[in-house]
Amino acid sequence: MATKARVALYKTLGTVLERLPERVDVAMVSRIAKTVGKRSHGARANLRLNIEHALGVYGAAPDGQLVERFVERGFASYGRYWAEGAKLPALRKSTITKHFQIAEGLEHLEDAKSRGKGIIIALPHIGSWEWGGSFLDSIGLGMTAVAEELEPAELFAWFKAKRESIGIRIEPLNDHAGTVLLHTLNDNGVVGLLCDRDLQENGIEVEFFGEMVRIPAGPATLALRTGATLVAAACYSGPGREHFAVVTPPILAQREGRLREDVTRVTQGVAVALEGLIRRAPEQWHVLQPRFAP
Repeated sequence: MATKARVALYKTLGTVLERLPERVDVAMVSRIAKTVGKRSHGARANLRLNIEHALGVYGAAPDGQLVERFVERGFASYGRYWAEGAKLPALRKSTITKHFQIAEGLEHLEDAKSRGKGIIIALPHIGSWEWGGSFLDSIGLGMTAVAEELEPAELFAWFKAKRESIGIRIEPLNDHAGTVLLHTLNDNGVVGLLCDRDLQENGIEVEFFGEMVRIPAGPATLALRTGATLVAAACYSGPGREHFAVVTPPILAQREGRLREDVTRVTQGVAVALEGLIRRAPEQWHVLQPRFAP
């Protein structure tokens, strides 16, 4: 698809979803996502394998029919994520605060803010993290997030503007991102990092759902360098129009030895925290890329 046509398509779809009545957009896109999920064999196989790991307990393989039900719900949930993300810029702040709450762990954010060294939130691709970021802005915390640069640049600029209109500062994932995040934490700000995928392929190998996989080292490295409080959190969609977040207690991030060893140890702590959050709603884990060996 030509560049201009691709940009126009994304903008048109975003505008349509933004203007559709609430819940009509979710119902429509969820149905489309389920249909696409039946035809996209690679993405479906990846999602199935990821969910199998999230459902597995003590090495026991989950029932195949159960996994398939979760996969179906997974694609529907993925559609809901895109529909609700597109809708956010059109919603009033009062609507967002009405339908979002931090159900567990608000005290961890409050305590971290009072320490004055900044907050790092390690996030999985669960539910709608954008709802959480917008809610944090409404209570005076705000959030700076890093996002993979999209091609062409015009498309990324559009995406960035939409996210910043709901109170989330977006920085492109490039060589300058680390400096921006350090400044944010030094100003006692909040940094949100999606870290259940290793986009740059330079992560730390840790155990994750029973297998060794690579997890980004960013959250651990920043916490060790700055003394910022490191927590994990997930923003779940549902029931109905509601959304809620769970914030974990702080993940211990202190220097104990060589930096590489400390980063590995803290990243393993992040992985354990992410496992617990994902297991609460495996069908909302929107990772359609391979994370485990087949």
